Amino acid sequence: MNAKDLQTRLDAALEACWRAGKITLEYYQAHPLTEIKSDGSPVTIADKRAEQEIRGWLTKYFPQDAIVGEEEGAGPKSEAGTWYIDPIDGTRSFVCGVPFYGVLLAYEIHQEVALGVINFPALEEMVWALRGHGCFWNGRRAHVSTITELPEATLLATDFFAMDRLGHTAAREHLCANTKLQRTWGDAYGHFLVATGRAEIMLDARMSVWDCGPLLPIIEEAGGRFTDWQGQATIHGDNAFSTNGHLHQAVRQILAGEAGDKILNGYRRRAPRWLESMDQNQPHRSRRIFAR
Repeated sequence: MNAKDLQTRLDAALEACWRAGKITLEYYQAHPLTEIKSDGSPVTIADKRAEQEIRGWLTKYFPQDAIVGEEEGAGPKSEAGTWYIDPIDGTRSFVCGVPFYGVLLAYEIHQEVALGVINFPALEEMVWALRGHGCFWNGRRAHVSTITELPEATLLATDFFAMDRLGHTAAREHLCANTKLQRTWGDAYGHFLVATGRAEIMLDARMSVWDCGPLLPIIEEAGGRFTDWQGQATIHGDNAFSTNGHLHQAVRQILAGEAGDKILNGYRRRAPRWLESMDQNQPHRSRRIFAR
């Protein structure tokens, strides 16, 4: 597919996500009726209407393209490429009136995700990427952080205890003990923070293709890495994590249980730069931090 056709699809994706975002705001903090799907996840009328809006927009301009959506499933496959829609990523946040939810859209052609768009309507923020043309956050270029030391990193997860339920307790404990800050600013919003240099690591223990769709090009075009926990750059895995790139190998080894004491203790022995700059007359602070 030529550059002009991809740019046309990016323009359409931006418009579709903006339109869907406006629909979600009609229900945001308005206590919409919530149903529980067969997989235990919530869905609202806002999810359904937002997906219908995106589908209608894409079908109008690209009737030959295939579409896969979280709420309406997959249509016929097509050689012209496939769109992946998550009309509200973070429905639980949305239902609770928390603004960290997003409208996700990605386009895959010849087994490569060529573009991705995320709209955070309640925050009035959008991030998008087109392969080979960079990542943009509200119109300005986005970049991952330059942090290279794990103890200086901010670690995010949608649900840390999901790691425990899936048998990754040791990895969770190691990562939480060896990073500067841990927060559950999760779902696509967490990956967005990595892409824009405000966090270094984002973990998702359970993912679907519509969750991952735009994250791969957005993170990579911002200079980071997005893979499954085995290190494969894919949107079709069962889990995923993103980093600023510098920390990816170390995190992957920890998730795989391959790190051992050598890597972890190596990080423990070296205090992060922010700690080294603290008042040396108050050593109790460092003891408290590293006593975990």
